[in-house]
Amino acid sequence: MLTTVQKWGNSLGVRIPKPLAQDASLKEGATVQMMVQDGRLVLEAQSAPRYELDTLLESVSRKNIHREISSGAPVGKEVW
Repeated sequence: MLTTVQKWGNSLGVRIPKPLAQDASLKEGATVQMMVQDGRLVLEAQSAPRYELDTLLESVSRKNIHREISSGAPVGKEVW
C-alpha cells in the first residue's frame, strides 16, 4: 500500500491507513517505538505497562514514603 510523506510542523508525518492499523491492532493514542533497521523505518506497537498494587506497594520504604500533608482548615462544608 502506498502513501505520501507530508510535512507536519517541523517534522514529517505518514498517515496509517485504517486496514493497516487494524491489522497491527493500532488505535488512536497507541504508543509505538520508531526505529531504522537496515535502512527501513520500522514502527513497533508498545503495550501499556500493567501495574499491580501489591507490586507497587513492595517498593514503598521508610526512605521514600511521603509524610502527611496539611491541606489547611475546611473551606466549605467538609467534615474532617
